[in-house]
Amino acid sequence: MKKCSRCKKTAFYYRINEGRYYCGPCFSRNIEDRVKKTIRKHNLINDGDRIAVALSGGKDSSNTLYLLKKIFKKNPKIEIFAITIDEGIKNHRAKAIKNSIKFCKELQVKHYVFSFKKEFGFTIDEIAKKSKDKGMCRYCGVLRRYLLNKKARELNANKIALGHNLDDEAQTIVMNVLKGDLLRLARTGPMPLIKESKKFIPRIKPLIMIPEKESALFAIINNIPVSFDKCPYAKFNPLRGEIRDFLNRLENEAHGIKYSVLKSGERLASILKENLKIDEIKLCEKCGEPSSENICKVCKIIPL
Repeated sequence: MKKCSRCKKTAFYYRINEGRYYCGPCFSRNIEDRVKKTIRKHNLINDGDRIAVALSGGKDSSNTLYLLKKIFKKNPKIEIFAITIDEGIKNHRAKAIKNSIKFCKELQVKHYVFSFKKEFGFTIDEIAKKSKDKGMCRYCGVLRRYLLNKKARELNANKIALGHNLDDEAQTIVMNVLKGDLLRLARTGPMPLIKESKKFIPRIKPLIMIPEKESALFAIINNIPVSFDKCPYAKFNPLRGEIRDFLNRLENEAHGIKYSVLKSGERLASILKENLKIDEIKLCEKCGEPSSENICKVCKIIPL
């Protein structure tokens, strides 16, 4: 049995790119320390912040809520609450919402749940039945981001904390490079704000340096109630799946490659922000919400 590199107790995890072994408690403390370091280094959270955690009920968003609450529980100048978006996906979202409600009660965190059905008049399942295009991730992402931003603003949040982990960010960087999407590539990083708008709430990503498998281990070790169920519509987004598998294969051969992809993406984002002409954030002519076009994508989707 291997011993923990810190306390010499029996280890359960080996971080290969560091060459170190960890027992459960030391692993948890290390994850917390890395999140604290990310917050300090990028100045993600300050006194006076009212932070809405986008809580899906999955491991990453639940870990984000758990860690932010733990780190800032003694700071009365920082408020943390959770927002869950119910897209209306049968046999998928109900369990996650139930876990989220229970988890927020345990943490004594205010929790708000908003649904596509109530806010838009339809669910993702209903869109899927009507639409011949099965790429539901595209529709769902647009609607979810729109509703999250709107409700966080109405609840007076000045930042939205997302559960994006290292794998998520590395995959997104590679996808945006392959697509040649410079604007999205410029939004790489722990706080991907390019232009300010009174109606757009900045996002922060405290878990951006945490690999997906370590996020899962953290949730298990700390008995965080999460759902590991995959969205049934994810199979209609094959590009991200292919890139995920590609990066995982590379990581097995060249340990730490995902961190390298992230650093490269951040460097490119810095250059793009300085040289890319970025238009001001517009307001949709129909609904008045932030948009890159005169009519936002949600108002284009809603007639479906």
